[in-house]
Amino acid sequence: MTLREPAVAGAFYPGTAAALREMISGLVDEAAPRVAAIGALVPHAGYVYSGRVAGATISRLRFGDSFVVMGPSHTGLGAPFSLMAAGIWRTPLGDVEIDTELAAAILERSDVLRDDDLAHLREHAVEVQLPFLQYFRPDVRIVPLVLSHAEVPTYRRIASALVGAIEATGRSVTLLASGDMTHYEPRETAERKDRQGIEAILALDDEELLRRVRTLGISMCAYGPAAVLIAAARQAGATRAELVGYATSGDVTGDYSAVVGYAGIIVRKPPQTEIARLARDAVEAFVLRGERLQPVVTSPEMQARAGVFVSLHKNGSLRGCIGTFEPQEASVAEEIVANAISSATHDPRFLPVRPDELGALEYSVDVLTPPEPVDGPEALDPKRYGVIVESGWRRGLLLPDLEGVNTVKEQLEICRQKAGIGPDEPVRLYRFEVKRYR
Repeated sequence: MTLREPAVAGAFYPGTAAALREMISGLVDEAAPRVAAIGALVPHAGYVYSGRVAGATISRLRFGDSFVVMGPSHTGLGAPFSLMAAGIWRTPLGDVEIDTELAAAILERSDVLRDDDLAHLREHAVEVQLPFLQYFRPDVRIVPLVLSHAEVPTYRRIASALVGAIEATGRSVTLLASGDMTHYEPRETAERKDRQGIEAILALDDEELLRRVRTLGISMCAYGPAAVLIAAARQAGATRAELVGYATSGDVTGDYSAVVGYAGIIVRKPPQTEIARLARDAVEAFVLRGERLQPVVTSPEMQARAGVFVSLHKNGSLRGCIGTFEPQEASVAEEIVANAISSATHDPRFLPVRPDELGALEYSVDVLTPPEPVDGPEALDPKRYGVIVESGWRRGLLLPDLEGVNTVKEQLEICRQKAGIGPDEPVRLYRFEVKRYR
């Protein structure tokens, strides 16, 4: 197996594990709210210069299965558009394995990228990101890419290959565009140019980014990886990006006559449905401003009446879930607003959601069909049907298709426990279906 030894350990970052870990601990924010992101632009200079921006940006990312780390070509070695498809990258914090299945899926879909180890041999752009990733997840896996100069259509073809491969493998993947902004110009000039580049990235406009790079002479090495990130984000339905931070080397050295600019930008995964967005907007309006959102009801689906459950997850774990068996509000839209607020603030299992957690939340909304009585467990299916177990005034409900609940017996036991119904007490059973929106 190919072993890629570190090329810039001891130069761009400390060369020993203890010193490196200590340095990173001072650059990251372990309490930062983490967001589900399509990807991020992260600077790649020496840690003493760009480490605070890089650390703040990576601290905000929710880690999935793998990272595709894309850097520009500084050395000119190897194929201009290269992917290292197998092997190990070593840093002082240990070894990072390449996700070979994802790499193969990308190559299969790309007529631009080539499997080439040489391009990565002395390239620092990918390498300097790895210790940050390892700090948060020692077993992180990557697919490293080196991207040279091209026009927008080429970058979009690479983005299509990445998106297609991620979908085909079912991986949870974050794209990292590794690169710096303006190089070695006076601070005022660098900041003015970088604002123009950052505006185009935040607007997710790859054509405008490359146009400004050319016409304004923005000497950012990150434009290729950033263009691929933008194109992939657009294909994945993203509509917004967020500037985490901007700094220059002069902020460290005190010399503002010739600085390098560093930007950290995150592109979030968008809620995929109007209904999930409504739940998010309702929670944010209430938590941030104490306001109950007044929904604009447009679609027939939102105008109907039905029971609704809203579930909040943070970093993969449940953060709140409240719902109604049967409709209590005048419309599904109003039901979503009410239950989203309750999930965030009144689930007795959790403290109320804080403002600094909002960026890390994911939303799932289940709209229920009317419950129908069934004669016995044989009419149930834990993947298809939710179930209500009723005894007198006590009722326990469980949604369908929940992780770890695979049998009707498990469904019924959980419902009895939730309602305080004994295992031998007679019960009435109801089943319902849900339409789940994320």
